[in-house]
Amino acid sequence: MTSAFEPTDFATISWVDPGVALPRLAELSGIDYLTAILDGELPPPPISQLMGFTAVSFSHGEAVFDCEPTTAHFNPLGVVHGGLACTLLDTVLGCAAHTTLPAGVGYTSIDLNVAYVRAILPGNGRLRATGRVRKGGRRIVFTEGELVDAEGTLLATGTSSLLVIDRRESAED
Repeated sequence: MTSAFEPTDFATISWVDPGVALPRLAELSGIDYLTAILDGELPPPPISQLMGFTAVSFSHGEAVFDCEPTTAHFNPLGVVHGGLACTLLDTVLGCAAHTTLPAGVGYTSIDLNVAYVRAILPGNGRLRATGRVRKGGRRIVFTEGELVDAEGTLLATGTSSLLVIDRRESAED
């Protein structure tokens, strides 16, 4: 199928193979691993490059990321696609859980729930997502977070349950 529309915007995205950083997961606690990414000692994950996410800060049980939406994030209605908000919340919720985990222990999402409060419009400016651990556990971590615009207006909230995966146990098998 051909189109009568010629592209007017272009983007080049580059990233480092995430396999470069994976060995460090066994050596660094979650917060140390994420801080190494923040400090430029390890490369950011490809999803951050693709979506335009920037890590802002990590502390025990909390993660903060920013994103400046571009027209590449728009849906057919001319507003930012809800998938951007969902992916940004998924990122901070998972990273918040990761900040509480020891070296060699990872996680994966069991569920992710996003409630959209307002449309993300082109004029909303830089977005900030904050994720926090609501309840830690040996096998499951519960997280919650929110997404706000440059003025601090709430755009979306999210919750997630994350399964803790102890890679140290599987390495011994």
